[in-house]
Parts: sequence; structure tokens; C-alpha cells
Amino acid sequence: MKILYPLTVVLFLFSCQSNPDIDIDQENLLIGNWVNPKYENETTIYQRASNLQDNAPGISFQKKAVFTQRTSGWCGTPPLSFYDEKGKWETQESLILITNLNFPGNYNLRIISIDNDQLIVKRELSEQEKDHRELMLLFDEISSLSISVSCTDPTDWNYTPYGSKACGGSQGYIAYSNKIDTSLFLQKIEAYNLAEKQYNIKWSVVSSCDVPQVPKSIVCQNGYPILKY
Repeated sequence: MKILYPLTVVLFLFSCQSNPDIDIDQENLLIGNWVNPKYENETTIYQRASNLQDNAPGISFQKKAVFTQRTSGWCGTPPLSFYDEKGKWETQESLILITNLNFPGNYNLRIISIDNDQLIVKRELSEQEKDHRELMLLFDEISSLSISVSCTDPTDWNYTPYGSKACGGSQGYIAYSNKIDTSLFLQKIEAYNLAEKQYNIKWSVVSSCDVPQVPKSIVCQNGYPILKY
């Protein structure tokens, strides 16, 4: 027993933490660096590390609510260039609320499980993302109505500005056929403009202040209206 007891203690310590060089806050296991994400169905599995890797994705939760995401952005074409996106984090029970400077400004991760070595999370839509989804659904209705008639004669078509930039002004222009219910179409445009303006105010969205160019004409190509500038 005198020989086995020390060995048992050593095995226990190593079973609790596979890498003893990593400092772990036992009061909040989330604090630390998480790397090597593996995606399984709707979950992402991270491994704890002492630091974020230079040329690989990872996330970091630090004290004072400091959040860092090491990412290559949305473009997945090699060679990848990784950079850090900074933000803030907080928890509400098993939900991690993350605020980033880039879109989506707010998003959530649900903790499925966490221990000294591994973090498993599931992406959940934040309130901002839900609002943005509703905005996109409204724009999809406008876009579908816009192209519901085949473009064969450009004189049957018109265009109108749409959207509301945070800095002011429209996002651009969209074509529509005079053969559709133009009153309904323009009502939907007006509703979308108001919804986007309210979204910008609610979520403190920022945008460029450039003014979109006004189209000079419309031409028909393969049944679709093309705005010419």
C-alpha cells in the first residue's frame, strides 16, 4: 500500500487535468483559450490550450469580460490569413452572450458540456440575429416580387431606392415591373425601409456614408432586369 498510494495520487492528478502547465480557474472553467474546433452536427468541440494558435481558429474567454476570436473570416480560400476579432462576453446560466465589433454584433453559444480539457458548445441565434433574419425575410419577399415577371421590354420596368443606411440614405436601387401590383411592391419597400432604420437604431449599427449611384436605365438580360449606371 505504501508504494501504490503515491502512484494513485499521481494518476488522479493527471486524470483531472491532461496538461498541468495550463492554468485553470476552477471557479469558472470557461476562462481560458480554446482551440482545434471540430464540428459535429450542430455542436463545436474545442480543446483547452495555453494560448491561441497563430494560424488556426480558436476562441478565448478572459477575465474582465474580454473575448477574442481568432479567425480567417468567411473566405475559406487558401492561403488563409488569421486575425483577432475583439469583443465582450458574459454568461447567463449555460448561455454565453458574445458582443463583437463585426456582424453579427451579438451572438450566443450554448454550453453543452465543459471540463478542464474540453468545451462543447452549440450556436444559438441572438436577439439581434433574429431581428436580422426577419429583416432578410421581408427583403426576400420584395426580391421575389421584383423578379416575378420576366423582363422582355425594359420600357415596362422602373426602379426605386430601397433600404436605410445607419448613416442615412438608401442602400441601393431595385427594379420592378409595371405589370405587378406596384402599389403593394412600394408598400413593402416602405415597410422594409422603416424596419431597417429601426434595426439600425436598436442595435447601434454603423455604416458608410457614401451615396449609392442612381441608375441611368434598365436593360433586359435572360429575362432579368439589369440596372445600368
